[in-house]
Amino acid sequence: MYLREITKRSRMLLICACAMAIFCVSSGDLSPLAFAAESHPEKTVAGYLLSEELPNSLFLLPPPPSAESDAFSLDKAVSRMSLKLRGTPRWMLAIEDANLNFPQAAGAFSCAVNAPITEQETPRLYRLLQRVLIDAGRSTGEAKNHYRRTRPFVVNKMPTCTPDEEKRIALNGSYPSGHTTAGWTWALILSEIAPDRFDAILARGRAFGESRMICNVHWQSDVVEGRFMGAATVARLHANPAFRADLDAARSELAVIRSKGLKPVRDCAAESKAMAKQLE
Repeated sequence: MYLREITKRSRMLLICACAMAIFCVSSGDLSPLAFAAESHPEKTVAGYLLSEELPNSLFLLPPPPSAESDAFSLDKAVSRMSLKLRGTPRWMLAIEDANLNFPQAAGAFSCAVNAPITEQETPRLYRLLQRVLIDAGRSTGEAKNHYRRTRPFVVNKMPTCTPDEEKRIALNGSYPSGHTTAGWTWALILSEIAPDRFDAILARGRAFGESRMICNVHWQSDVVEGRFMGAATVARLHANPAFRADLDAARSELAVIRSKGLKPVRDCAAESKAMAKQLE
């Protein structure tokens, strides 16, 4: 009788734990962790920051624009302009930018840095980008879960650049943009690691966020505040000794790779041409 009761309790605890895990991933709070774990299952990927050290997006950000506001009218106008890029090279770049899985995500900034960013060539930098992805994603959770803002494609009924993801992200808060937060976090960190490529790196970080509007999965205000959360995450990371040590190691590592003249494996000319297409 006693053993049966213990088994029953254990089963219930397991069910509850699974339910909580499903909720966390579907809510978007830990989705970057899921991406990292999926792309690198043989290693445990963790961020640098404890939960209590993360920037609080609910405290830092204003509420998203209300339905009747001029700000939301602007959001809708930008969304309509973004949809005109469907099927263009810029649309194809937005599809690539939607993928936060490694190793694909590691190369997103390789053209901007003008060097390969891979686990083989730059393992310290590769790992750094994985870890800060976790912190960036988690920093958006409080506001995302509180506001649960409806995404553009749910409102305008137009397709996204990632149709297989639509069912899942339709239930995930749009504000702020987690991808933008990740991209701007990466951009700011990489601009420290390769300061001579500062402009190119920040331009790529801006484009990475704008890809979310072109994909029809985020409003412009989601993207703007995503950049803010990226900056807040980087500021907080600089107070972390482990991050600072890894940053120095990644800087030295990349310097060696660049001294060898190794070039990115991406089609940088095509990427540059796609990025030149601005929202009009």
